[in-house]
Amino acid sequence: MQQTPALRRTDRVAVVVNTRARSGARALPLVERALRGVADQVTVHAVDGGAELAQALDAALGTGPDLLVVGGGDGTIGFAAGMVAHTGSALGVLPLGTANDFARTLEIPSVLASAIDTLVTGRVVDVDLGRVDGRAYLNVASVGLSVAVTQRLTPGLKRRLGRFAYPAATLAAYRDHRPFAARLELDDGSVLELADLMQVAIGNGRHYGGGLTVAPNASIDDHLLDVYAVEQGRLRDHVSVARLLRTGHLVDHERVHHVSTRRLRLVTDEPLPVNVDGEIAASTTATFEVDRNALHVVVPANSRAARMDGLTIP
Repeated sequence: MQQTPALRRTDRVAVVVNTRARSGARALPLVERALRGVADQVTVHAVDGGAELAQALDAALGTGPDLLVVGGGDGTIGFAAGMVAHTGSALGVLPLGTANDFARTLEIPSVLASAIDTLVTGRVVDVDLGRVDGRAYLNVASVGLSVAVTQRLTPGLKRRLGRFAYPAATLAAYRDHRPFAARLELDDGSVLELADLMQVAIGNGRHYGGGLTVAPNASIDDHLLDVYAVEQGRLRDHVSVARLLRTGHLVDHERVHHVSTRRLRLVTDEPLPVNVDGEIAASTTATFEVDRNALHVVVPANSRAARMDGLTIP
């Protein structure tokens, strides 16, 4: 897709903001004021929690917007991405949650005023979506330890600890973790049979878990899923893996198996729940695929994200 300015004078814009998200109520009048300065038609939908989200997004997309601006956490943004994919509308992101990993991947500022400015001055690029059994996700889907982490990552813990809620929940989940076996069937016909696993993660984007990195070269527009499987090992192994989570170099660890693929069928020795961008939304056996160039999204003009946008990738 040719990179263009996010907005032109004649654009139709729809805005959906989760007012329960951090800064959500404050963001709504600010973004509306900014967008009315550059767009002829702006419709605004305030959402008081997730129960109203689908209806509001459906109404917003029904206006045929050139740009759909969504404010909330990764769960809200991910749900919206699944609805706006392949519609022709561009997605504008206001990161109002705790982790904001999709915004981090796209290098959208976490400061509200700067994120709003991106909507007006940014550019539009194409990025991929991941899909697990057809359901869209932005960042990472996983089985194993991450599921227990998600279950412990309560709203109260997030409010008390902020970004430190993720490592705190991880430590709590690790104590009760039970290893599992899995078969990874890849798109080239190869199969990995692995036992005594702690986690299998299937990354579409670059960041997850409050700023952790999927893999050193992970990109949200490379048309590939980065898959890694972590063996249970000993405590000192987990400590050494944990030190590499921030940069993604955990994939080089001797206890970690890493592959890139466009499609993965994951079979586990017993059915396991799948954590999809922080929500338990599927179970194994499950099929993961990359949905190429599924989403038009606004990024800062100087963003290094979507570095392969416009390139021909076989």
